[in-house]
Amino acid sequence: MVEILKDATAKAAHGGDADLTAKVAGIIADIEERGEVAVRELSAQFDGWEPEQFRLTPAQIDEIIAGIDPQTIADIEFAQSQIRRFAEAQLASISDVEIETLPGVVLGHKNLPVSAVGAYVPGGRYPMVASAHMSVLTAKVAGVPRVAACTPPINGAIPAETVAAMHLAGADEIYLLGGIQAVAAMAIGTEFVDPVDVLVGPGNAFVAEAKRLLYGRVGIDLLAGPTETLVIADDTVDGEICATDLLGQAEHGPTSPAVLLTTSRQLGIDTIAEIARQLETLPTADVASVAWENYGRVLVCEDNAEMLRVADELAFEHVQVMTNDDDFFFENMQNYGALFLGPMTNVSYGDKVIGTNHTLPTQGAARYTGGLWVGKFIKTCTYQRVTDPASSAIIGEYCSRLCAIENFAGHQAQADIRVERYGAAVPS
Repeated sequence: MVEILKDATAKAAHGGDADLTAKVAGIIADIEERGEVAVRELSAQFDGWEPEQFRLTPAQIDEIIAGIDPQTIADIEFAQSQIRRFAEAQLASISDVEIETLPGVVLGHKNLPVSAVGAYVPGGRYPMVASAHMSVLTAKVAGVPRVAACTPPINGAIPAETVAAMHLAGADEIYLLGGIQAVAAMAIGTEFVDPVDVLVGPGNAFVAEAKRLLYGRVGIDLLAGPTETLVIADDTVDGEICATDLLGQAEHGPTSPAVLLTTSRQLGIDTIAEIARQLETLPTADVASVAWENYGRVLVCEDNAEMLRVADELAFEHVQVMTNDDDFFFENMQNYGALFLGPMTNVSYGDKVIGTNHTLPTQGAARYTGGLWVGKFIKTCTYQRVTDPASSAIIGEYCSRLCAIENFAGHQAQADIRVERYGAAVPS
């Protein structure tokens, strides 16, 4: 039976916000009707940004990159090399298929990249440079010929490191534009940007709602909510590392759940105390403390099997496992966005540099989907070819009878004409 040492005082929101939906829908409709004029008004209103043009020129990009510390450029390049290598391995795992099911009946599928992707890279308090790697670079590895990338200005200034990451990742177009106006402009198309086929990238509640409303017109990566982290630990580790890993994700936002599952009651007590201590000095404590107070939980379980059951019920985005049998969770856990196995790795590695993608399912979506990967940018399209007349007639006879059951006369006629024309080839 699970013992609760600390429970959340607030419930994670899963339902929609009617006011938010109405506001975002109105903005999208305005952009669709007035195009760049509406985008400019929104950019001025929300970001104080009214440039001559939103798209950066090659000369501007070169100038921005030239002003960045070379060590920062090297760090970005290192991170991108890790992410590229893993994405290339994922791409290699995707194969075209072709089989002959009857003489002269060939069925197959081809894996084709989408034509254009819009990548949104957030700014604000946390300019998420790493999101450029995860979206732009992964799309380019998948073979997408055109990637348009948007990021907002921060306090009226160009986020140089983000622009550098976009460029180094292979973005074909870079726009200084944020919020609903950015994702809507890319999805709908305006005077200054052609429409894309898929939108990817994290953002605030307004960006997430815009993506939800635009889904169908374009594809999207995920409907992402607040960042979630789950630490599964026992007495093989201590409260300091557990507290650090919980607060390291709680700082994402005031509604980010952070949960400790443990078989050690003492570790739970130590972690709670250590979190209180770390919050006294953590520079992002103003955010992390609210998340921990309202959405933090510490649950003591009887054994690893009970921790596994609870973890699968939670289906969290990030799961850090530090136990006496990490492989038990690796082999048996079913519902998670990404696993981080052992104390020598952590969620921050995955967020920034180690190579796996940090765009992951939240709010229970790990029950039915994984995170962003090269496959999200690839369409698996089927084809068929029939070169044997006898096989065409045989299939046609089956098809005709099945169409009759469903009262599809036109479908049946398609089959019947093949039976009539090629039936003589069927051995008697």
